[in-house]
Amino acid sequence: MNEKELKIPFNNPLNSLDTESQTYGCRQNNPNICGNNGIPGICAFASDDNICRKPSRAWKKQFQKLNN
Repeated sequence: MNEKELKIPFNNPLNSLDTESQTYGCRQNNPNICGNNGIPGICAFASDDNICRKPSRAWKKQFQKLNN
């Protein structure tokens, strides 16, 4: 999967793999300045399963909003 396909807009509907503590793909507005960008096992771009395990602090609230 290419990088463009892994950039998911913050307001997009939830993916079945999204939780309060992880997202499928990257939902950062600017992934290039993310402190976790490229870290294997944490960053969606550097993980085989395309899961971001350290989304932004705002993600938990956004997840709850999108889940309702």
